[in-house]
Amino acid sequence: MTASSSEELEAIQNVVDRVTSWQDGATEGTVEGELRKGLDQAGVELGDGDITTLASAIEDEHGAIDAAAVLGR
Repeated sequence: MTASSSEELEAIQNVVDRVTSWQDGATEGTVEGELRKGLDQAGVELGDGDITTLASAIEDEHGAIDAAAVLGR
């Protein structure tokens, strides 16, 4: 599944929300690893650049982020 439909974006947002909820205090690389794991479980494929962008946004914002806005979709 690619990240273009509203269902896919919803799945991505659910993963982002789950990772964001516990990211404070996570070691570097943990956020990206958990994003990859969650996206894989959701059956959504994102490129490495998109995953890195989401991980950076989660780490920088320290709060809820809008995955579609971060990914420009």
